[in-house]
Amino acid sequence: MINLIPNEEKKSKVKDFYFRLLVTSFMVVAVSMLVASAAILPAFFFSLVKKNLTDSKLAAQKSEPLPALDQKTLDEVKDLNTKLNLVEKTQKNKYSISQKIINEIVAEKMSDIKITQILYQSDPAKGKTVTIGGTASSRERLLLFKQTLADNVAFKKVDLPISNFVKGSDIKFSINLVPA
Repeated sequence: MINLIPNEEKKSKVKDFYFRLLVTSFMVVAVSMLVASAAILPAFFFSLVKKNLTDSKLAAQKSEPLPALDQKTLDEVKDLNTKLNLVEKTQKNKYSISQKIINEIVAEKMSDIKITQILYQSDPAKGKTVTIGGTASSRERLLLFKQTLADNVAFKKVDLPISNFVKGSDIKFSINLVPA
């Protein structure tokens, strides 16, 4: 079978086909958007009315005077506040300093220093002290660890007894710190 349509006319028919396809696609998208907006419109109006109703209720509640509290209620609130302040002060003094000190020690710790214990003592006569126990790989690393702790502003005094330097390697040490 022989195709008798000239090539120019074939090309123009293909262009017309793609043009019609494009126009049809735009029409389908436009109709879908129109249907979608028509479907969403009732929900939009419903939420708008609900928002206006809520705003009017809020304004009405704000304009109402607050009920006066009687003396018994005020006394109970004061008592509760003093108890809560007492608990907060106790918790603040109990944990915040020790956590801060432990975080500073761990931040200064080197990879070849192993900390096995951290003792936190609060003595009224001596003040607050922290004792670190552990093992170090060498004297030099132990001395370097002591120097980094002494350079830290979180500690007033760092005491490393000379008896810790007796062994040359795998040294068990005990460092006494006074927090700032």
